[in-house]
Amino acid sequence: GAPSCSGSRSLPFEFERGRSESSGDEDDDDEDDEEEEMEEEELEGDTGARFGTDDGELDSDDDRERMINLAELTPYILCSICKGYFIDATTITECLHTFCKSCIVRHFYYSNRCPKCNIVVHQTQPLYNIRLDRQLQDIVYKLVVNLEEREKKQMHDFYKERGLEVPKPAVPQPVPPSRGRPRKVMGSVFRIPPELDISILLEFIGANEGTGNFKPLEKKFVRVSGEATVGHVEKFLRRKMDLDPACQVDIICGDHLLEHYQTLREIRQVIGESAVQDGLLVLHYGLVVSPL
Repeated sequence: GAPSCSGSRSLPFEFERGRSESSGDEDDDDEDDEEEEMEEEELEGDTGARFGTDDGELDSDDDRERMINLAELTPYILCSICKGYFIDATTITECLHTFCKSCIVRHFYYSNRCPKCNIVVHQTQPLYNIRLDRQLQDIVYKLVVNLEEREKKQMHDFYKERGLEVPKPAVPQPVPPSRGRPRKVMGSVFRIPPELDISILLEFIGANEGTGNFKPLEKKFVRVSGEATVGHVEKFLRRKMDLDPACQVDIICGDHLLEHYQTLREIRQVIGESAVQDGLLVLHYGLVVSPL
């Protein structure tokens, strides 16, 4: 038996032996032995029932613990824009919030902020900072019965009604076996989108008194679209440096004080090579306190 059981029987045994030596009554000893055996059987029966070894209660508890209600997972697989299950789950790389692909692309037509946390995803091209989450989408399809089949049918009907060819799913191409030493498979190389065609260098030229506590940019190099304006650059500086609204930001290129409406492509074309250093459009920014 277990140590606790053997320990609990040691005291009655010593007591019975002492009593038999003093009284010499062997019948009492026999009765005590029978009561002790009955207690042992009851204890073993209780132990088996407690741990579910007789009727399989332990196995049934495990089965119940493995059962998960879909309602408990629903908040994690719903798009906060359309309130439906994720379709082509797409995640914003800046904040890791996930939405349906069509929902987040439509949202970025009129906003560059995350619909959930309101963080700026990208100043001019937020679509560059989203990625498909295929693993999460596979999980959604496995959790929600018939969701994948219904989605495929809707897509098929959509193209057929408009007389368009139904796109075929992408099939991974087999990799031909290579001879000799196996080559290390490299991940996808990051490529800068062609729309981000202007590289700028932001140089701090100083601030007057009363502009408050701030730190100039640690990272001076920024790559943006040529359609971005001087106003976009100013907003970028204000957020990065956490500037007070009363603080005015002057942006200069060469000897020209730039206006908010001017695009970076126009500035580069008008000012010419004198504004470019090693392929970078050099912009200087200074801080002054706006008059009341």
